[in-house]
Amino acid sequence: MKRLAVGLVLGLLLLLAVVYWPREAPKTGSWMAAAGVEPRYETLDGGRIRYVRRGSGPPVVLLHGIASSLYTWKDLLRGLAADHDVVALDLPGFGGSDVPPALSVELMHGTVVGLMDRLGLPQATLVGNSLGGAVATFVAARDPERVSRLVLIDGAGFRMAAESRPALLRLLAGPLGPVLVRLPRPRPILSLALRQVFFDDRLVTTERVDEYEAALMRPGALAAMRSMLRAPAPSAAEYEAMLRGVQQPALVLWGAEDRWIPPSDADLYAAALSGARKVVLSECGHMPQEERPSETLRLIREFLAAPQEVVR
Repeated sequence: MKRLAVGLVLGLLLLLAVVYWPREAPKTGSWMAAAGVEPRYETLDGGRIRYVRRGSGPPVVLLHGIASSLYTWKDLLRGLAADHDVVALDLPGFGGSDVPPALSVELMHGTVVGLMDRLGLPQATLVGNSLGGAVATFVAARDPERVSRLVLIDGAGFRMAAESRPALLRLLAGPLGPVLVRLPRPRPILSLALRQVFFDDRLVTTERVDEYEAALMRPGALAAMRSMLRAPAPSAAEYEAMLRGVQQPALVLWGAEDRWIPPSDADLYAAALSGARKVVLSECGHMPQEERPSETLRLIREFLAAPQEVVR
């Protein structure tokens, strides 16, 4: 019993050492050269916003999920840019964009529209994963003239209320949140989260964890994310009512094994959005654009190429 107690204490000390040992942020961004993009910046109300842009044709704007960045689109950029003007941005507080003291969907909505204005895009297709899907629908509902089509990939809109979120996000928003936001190295928790959102754990590579961790290690990043999780959020019923006013053609794409947002939410989107097309990918988790990039790219390109009267 004494040896067990000593072992548990030593294990706890080792865990604390791993978590709290000072560490430089990992080197990131090497993927950009392979994707044929380089970082660009615009300063808006939410601070300096990082984005990449490639291709020509009808505009497409890519919006990532919570704790993510434009890195999540790395395997789609080249293919989408073959016949579209593609912009992928880091929402405020994430990736390489500035970290404001507090985050909100309203701030992100303003950032998307503001960047489109700055880049001379009067209208675009919005493609959003998770949080990015929710932001895309808010833009479509409030500024419908700016959105031609919607692609919602495991969208988080019906899960914005605190009690509906994944356990790790509830933990960050809860009483332990102030401790978690002070972690100099969030890698253990981040690795756990990535294993939850991927169906295939082999995709949780060192490079992928590095890309996600580097942004979260920036001063104030976790605290800003916590501020958004603690802000008032619409209920599922309120969000559904907003969606029923959205008229743009929509593709609802989901991973069948999503453990963060169940595939049943795809049915909610399909029911609320008139004429939406729903596709569920087997053996796929919360981020099809990273787990099943080839199939995701094909489905998006087919949707964008179809005449609007057909996709509606």
